Amino acid sequence: MKAFVTVVDAGSFAAAAERMQISRAMASKHVATLEDHLGTRLLNRTTRRLSLTEAGTVFYERSVQIMADLSEAEQVAGYMAAAPRGVLKIAMPLSFGQHRLGPLIAGYVRTYPQVKLDIALSDRKVDLVDEGFDLAIRIGMTLEPGLIARKLGDERIIICGAPSYLEQHGIPRTPKELAGHACLGYALGQGGDEWRLEGPGGPVSVRCSGPIRADNGDMLREAAVNGAGLIFQPRFIVGADLQAGRLKQVLEEYQSGEMGIYAVYSSRKHLSAKVRSFVDFLAAGLGLATPPA
Repeated sequence: MKAFVTVVDAGSFAAAAERMQISRAMASKHVATLEDHLGTRLLNRTTRRLSLTEAGTVFYERSVQIMADLSEAEQVAGYMAAAPRGVLKIAMPLSFGQHRLGPLIAGYVRTYPQVKLDIALSDRKVDLVDEGFDLAIRIGMTLEPGLIARKLGDERIIICGAPSYLEQHGIPRTPKELAGHACLGYALGQGGDEWRLEGPGGPVSVRCSGPIRADNGDMLREAAVNGAGLIFQPRFIVGADLQAGRLKQVLEEYQSGEMGIYAVYSSRKHLSAKVRSFVDFLAAGLGLATPPA
């Protein structure tokens, strides 16, 4: 199409070829291929001049508009790649987003007012490509293959319960004693009903059970604060309750292994400015501001 428009504008294949920096034969081949594809002649060719056929006139007018739209689209895409702007669709864990990312997100939109955030808060793992997300925040020791991950920070999971529960049922002194307690289970945890701990003697796994199992850590925290049992949850969920005395940590020498907090996206190639700026902003806010190698 570009070759055809250039030939018409230039008035000859030779002049068009010079403008496009290709051979005359290649310019002629492009137009011939286009005519074969359309099944109609676009140009009348004589030894002295070229003229548009009726179909060629209609196709030329539409092609000029299409080429102009394409050029504008390329300019817009390039501009968006250079400066953070547009809609950024993000998936993040519900409790982590509420407890840790709210202030950072507010700071980001003040810094980059041309970016609008579309945030999905859910503890399930979304499919970035199929569901159209630009990036997701993940917390864990392992990540699914095929994704690009940027580490933003670290987190550990601890065991705690309400003082009222511990007064009634006692304080566990060893991981084995957890089997005799009401342990509130997190349905989406990587270990399921098995609490995997790191202690002075190395890793320990304990199968726990209790009256409540849920896919949201804040719901389990509320239940624990009200004396329903022990929970095994990250500090960003239970920190305020520990400080206020509503929860008390037990088995302090036992907690989860170090879990990474990651921003994940599907490809590093042609990473947009809005994704790059958001990930850099979170990395600085969560303590890992050094860009990846």
